[in-house]
Amino acid sequence: MPWNNQGDGGSGGNGGGPWGQKPGPRGPQPPNLEDLLRQGQDRFKSAMPSGIGGGRGLMLILLIAIAIWGVSGFYRVQPDEQGIVMRFGAFVEKTAPGLHYHLPAPIESVLTPKVTVIHQIDIGLRSADGRTGGARDVPEESLMLTQDENIVDIDFAVFWRIEDAADFLFNTQLQEITIKAAAESAMREVIGNVGIEAAQTEGRLQIEIDTRERLQQILDSYGAGVAIVDVNLLKSDPPGAVIDAYRDVQRARADNERLQNEADAYKNDIVPRARGEAATLIQAAEGYKAQVVAEAEGDAERFNSIFAEYSKAKEVTTRRMFLETMELVLQGATKVIIDQDGGGGVVPYLPLPELQNRAGGGN
Repeated sequence: MPWNNQGDGGSGGNGGGPWGQKPGPRGPQPPNLEDLLRQGQDRFKSAMPSGIGGGRGLMLILLIAIAIWGVSGFYRVQPDEQGIVMRFGAFVEKTAPGLHYHLPAPIESVLTPKVTVIHQIDIGLRSADGRTGGARDVPEESLMLTQDENIVDIDFAVFWRIEDAADFLFNTQLQEITIKAAAESAMREVIGNVGIEAAQTEGRLQIEIDTRERLQQILDSYGAGVAIVDVNLLKSDPPGAVIDAYRDVQRARADNERLQNEADAYKNDIVPRARGEAATLIQAAEGYKAQVVAEAEGDAERFNSIFAEYSKAKEVTTRRMFLETMELVLQGATKVIIDQDGGGGVVPYLPLPELQNRAGGGN
């Protein structure tokens, strides 16, 4: 044995240790390694079931180990996940939700990213608790140039999910940083095509739609395997350094618009009224015209009828015309009648109208 030092060349073999040293006052000597190995083998054999030993026992253990290794290849994909099988680190296939099998490690491995979870990325602001309240503004992300060469402070959020897990994992690195950079680029492109008024008022909804479409196009060109769910415009204001002056301009424009509306209201009130009065005068003139024409036509028809009768009996018609004319002339005149056959003793004229006027004046 290598550790059985029986001939120590001068020690006499009387109680020398395994290292060729005599026991002395230094304490216990190191253990015998051969004894330790023998004890370990004995303990292993005693732990094995009875009847198993030698090569057969080792073969059984090997088979059990292989079976356990083979069973470890089963895996389950949850309904909100997508399975990605990799063989020696290279992508092999995608698997749907359910129970599947792959070659056990280290040959194949599986990743199961969740593809239904909606992720959010905030651009232009930072918040420790993930909410916009009390968030810190990031000017290098939020300040953008509009089409009319004005600067606007834009904060917005991008909501996205994984659409193709294989593309998401293998086509891009640092996926969230890539999505954020692409979103900022898409928003700057859209803002650069609109004016500041549209960016702050009625054009906000269209900006969100255009940004979502443009961002999806960029990510599709990368093969990022990401679907953009929504783009939410959180803030669209002038920069803080000029916001007071901008608000003064906005108030002036509001006053201008209010005065213009009042002028339009007055115009809409006075013009229809004048047109109504003009229409009334025109209708009155048309009525008077129709009346005069009708009277003239009636007089002409009456004259023609009288002339026709006159042509038939001129003397009778002349007398009738004379009497009718005298009736019209004397209708409002004071008339005195003198009876010539009253005799010489009667006053031929009695001024009754003068007497009546005097009597009325005396009262």
